[in-house]
Amino acid sequence: MTRVLVVEDDVQLVRALVINLRARKYGVDAAPDGSTALRLTEARQPDVVILDLGLPDMDGIEVLKRLRGRTRAPVLVLTARRASEEKVVALDAGADDYITKPFGMNELLARLRAAVRRTEPVAVAQETAVVTTDGFTVDLVAKKVTCGGRDVRLTPTEWQLLEILIRHPGRLIPQRQLLLDVWGPSHGTKTNYLRVYMAQLRRKLETDPSRPRHLITEPGMGYRFEG
Repeated sequence: MTRVLVVEDDVQLVRALVINLRARKYGVDAAPDGSTALRLTEARQPDVVILDLGLPDMDGIEVLKRLRGRTRAPVLVLTARRASEEKVVALDAGADDYITKPFGMNELLARLRAAVRRTEPVAVAQETAVVTTDGFTVDLVAKKVTCGGRDVRLTPTEWQLLEILIRHPGRLIPQRQLLLDVWGPSHGTKTNYLRVYMAQLRRKLETDPSRPRHLITEPGMGYRFEG
């Protein structure tokens, strides 16, 4: 059973989410504030987190950052904040998706299913299971990245992007294809998502993020991986 942690202080919304999620056979825990969310994350190890940014005890972005130190589970931000700058801040802090209120329950459930799919293991041929560059190593089976002998923590969305690129070395992957594969059909034009996440991957993996050698941008077209 997939376990979902709902972090939201609106009692009526929590009730609606719990009813809809349990009806679809999800296990659900609910937290009305950030401190409870962090405690439940440690205790229950959720598979997905739905996180409101307007919490009573601490800012949602701070909760998101602390969650990223505790779990690699996908985090779907659910908020009334609509400014593009707010979205970039949340994505940069480790969110995997951003859903604005009011929202349709069917859309939220579709985003949730997509987030769960991105974390499911994929069979990999042994000869392509480990990809090594001069700066980092990627183990596609273990879903593990090391750089300079140290483990690199990636969010599920960062991993999804990196995995797609690495599985097609030297091939240009169009922006729209990446957006559809990672975020789904409703995000086919949101290229700012790609810019944010590729910048995060470069900061974590490239020796000189401003002059990347492995995660290459083809302006206006897409991205490719060079080994």
